[in-house]
Amino acid sequence: MNRSQFIKSVSAAALALKFNNLFAQNEANYDWQKIVEANNKAVSEILKATQTGLKTLKRSLGFDLANLAAGFSEKTSNYYEKEELISSMKVISEFIISQQKADGTLDFGNLSSPPDTAFIIEPICAAGNILKGNTKCQEVSLLIKKIIEKAGAGLAVGGVHTPNHRWVVCAALAKINHLYPNPKYTKRITEWLSEGVFCDKDGIYLERSMTYAEVIDRSMITVATCTNRPELLKMVERNLHWVYECMEPNGNLVTFPSRRQDAYLNWNILLFYPQYRFMANKFNDGFMGSVAAFIENMPGFDPTISKDLLYLFLEDDILAKKYPTKPLPTDFQKFYAGINMLRGRKGEETFTLFGGTDQPIIIGSGRSTNPSFFGMQKGKAVLKHIRMSSSFFSTGFFRSEGIKKVGNQYHLYQKIEAPYYQPLPDKYKKANGDYELSQSTDRRFWNKMDFKNRPKSNISVLEYKVVFEEINGEKVLNFDVRGTNGVPVVIELTFTKGGKLMGCESIAGSEENFSIKDKEASYEFEGNKIIFGPGEFAHQTVNNMEGEMYSTHFGSLRSNGMHVYITGRTPFVHTLKIS
Repeated sequence: MNRSQFIKSVSAAALALKFNNLFAQNEANYDWQKIVEANNKAVSEILKATQTGLKTLKRSLGFDLANLAAGFSEKTSNYYEKEELISSMKVISEFIISQQKADGTLDFGNLSSPPDTAFIIEPICAAGNILKGNTKCQEVSLLIKKIIEKAGAGLAVGGVHTPNHRWVVCAALAKINHLYPNPKYTKRITEWLSEGVFCDKDGIYLERSMTYAEVIDRSMITVATCTNRPELLKMVERNLHWVYECMEPNGNLVTFPSRRQDAYLNWNILLFYPQYRFMANKFNDGFMGSVAAFIENMPGFDPTISKDLLYLFLEDDILAKKYPTKPLPTDFQKFYAGINMLRGRKGEETFTLFGGTDQPIIIGSGRSTNPSFFGMQKGKAVLKHIRMSSSFFSTGFFRSEGIKKVGNQYHLYQKIEAPYYQPLPDKYKKANGDYELSQSTDRRFWNKMDFKNRPKSNISVLEYKVVFEEINGEKVLNFDVRGTNGVPVVIELTFTKGGKLMGCESIAGSEENFSIKDKEASYEFEGNKIIFGPGEFAHQTVNNMEGEMYSTHFGSLRSNGMHVYITGRTPFVHTLKIS
């Protein structure tokens, strides 16, 4: 099971978590012996894996090395100063050395990759730091030093691909410099940091990704600590507040705005544990401590987080302090103007309104394109998302051009124009008919037609308007789609599997697609209920909602779940109420 699959399984298990368990373990705050036992278990598995040598380079080898170093150095460990750990550390170290390129980098999918090398070097530096000065494993320490210094040479000059890569490289260089000081490391850190670390007033980084927020927070803490740049921790503080505000009561995280691969994944807050714990102890911050305590009580904490805690605690003893706590806010509504997202919570009930996809819509890593514009959770009942599409020239899903706040209402809007093209003016004509390969002006397709120089005619227009407001706790979505008449429109509500739909009927015998047969329907999961309606079902065109951008590549954005559809034709006006 890979990390993504594990996080998904933990997300499902975490539905049982309640906030009233939050302070259950605060008296002890952490159990050192439990942390050591988790390391014992991890070390046992690592020893088995290294008995017959290594054949595949994985990032996890860096963590394996750190965990072995921690087990070897901790007096209460079952493996304290055991010779077999020295042998295993040598196997890992020598294998990594054998895989390093001439410039010190490693291959992890990306070839000779400085940022991927930085990811594995961080825990290797932790191993080096823990073993530093230990006379019983000097040979291992020398091997680790060889890995680190060779990698450091490559990281001090190597490039990156993405925004977060800059800070991962900085963090690795900061740790390397802490062990083996060299001006070239600090010079490169300063050079990258001089570009500026973007973090808006709400604490949101450029990639708007939970996966990489965790990476950046970790990197900023490392750079701040190792290079005496405490100002970087202000960004970490803001981001961790935003992450909490995007957290569901079960620990899952909202990923609608993400510009990276987690935009469509189930993700949760587990991996942020060291960051919350560090900030709690660094600043005596009860909010941070309470989130750390919440994470400790999540299903999956022990197998996911505990196994790496011993090396983290030995590397930085601030983590081992008892952190303060205070009641967490569970009643708020916040609008994040920078990403066009509204987030609300009242106890066990949350909702998200999103209208911040990157315009124009271009499908690719690094751009926000998730068409989900509303989601809601009520206890264990989860409305994963609402999406809207139409049969308007295969333009696909509605994606709002931002959110405009008007009084207590939030307005989402998108206008689409689909033209036909006239003959080229004489001055652009070519005798051989070989014209520029270009994209149509509505960005749906490409052809050798020199579209930009062609007159347009027969332009069809479709305007989507969605107005959201909360009235006495009820979420109200007013839809108005008009322009070209007679266009089929479909609204999709997707609920998590395993619940019970009432007031709905199957569409064409499907076990996954439903319509609302009454004025009001409901979805129930383990005693928690979401009520929604009224319905409308004017046509059965509910498939292939993605449009030509996806169908050309045989792609789909349909998610797992129970799908309820509302359909109509333009001009289409409908009010959907959810509670």
